[in-house]
Amino acid sequence: MDTFDAIYQRRSIKQYDTNHRLGDAEITKLLEAAIQSPTSFNIQHWRFVVVTDAALRAEIRAAAYNQAQVTESSVLFVMTADIKAWKKNPARYWQHAPKDVADLLVGWMGPYHEGNEQLQRDEGMRSIGMAMQTLMLAAKAMGYDSCPMIGFEADKVAKLINLPIDHVIGPMVAVGKGTKPAWPKPGQLPLNEVMVRNKFPG
Repeated sequence: MDTFDAIYQRRSIKQYDTNHRLGDAEITKLLEAAIQSPTSFNIQHWRFVVVTDAALRAEIRAAAYNQAQVTESSVLFVMTADIKAWKKNPARYWQHAPKDVADLLVGWMGPYHEGNEQLQRDEGMRSIGMAMQTLMLAAKAMGYDSCPMIGFEADKVAKLINLPIDHVIGPMVAVGKGTKPAWPKPGQLPLNEVMVRNKFPG
């Protein structure tokens, strides 16, 4: 599928074929696409929790206000990030770069993040967002639908997936074969309302 077709055709779908499941090879294909997304300092701090266990998905659904797509989609991804990845053997993020480049960027990584908890969390969430969009566009290109979700009790889901203390939880993404089309777009703002040239008005 053409990239622009995938962008314009991707919609948030709530109803899925409950008999369909993605195979391991398809899940791997989706995630291999997702990890092509950029991250600050190439830290790659996304951690994708692939939830296929039916009992666990039922528990997550209960923490997600009983939204059907949690259990009815083919697979559920919980998007998380290791916000301390910047100090966990950081040289590995630049192992194939020229030595002078690797030394420079690995040397910057610590001072840039050290002591700035908000920045660390923000970087994790930014990386999750970029990877999540790549994942959903890849799913559409493979003929699947998706639904990004923030409607859940994050603390409960974090406990259910045993989220490490140095990780942050982002949205979830349901992926599968949609059974009903999305509503017409409810109201796209015109570009001239959301685009600013050079500066906001003073």
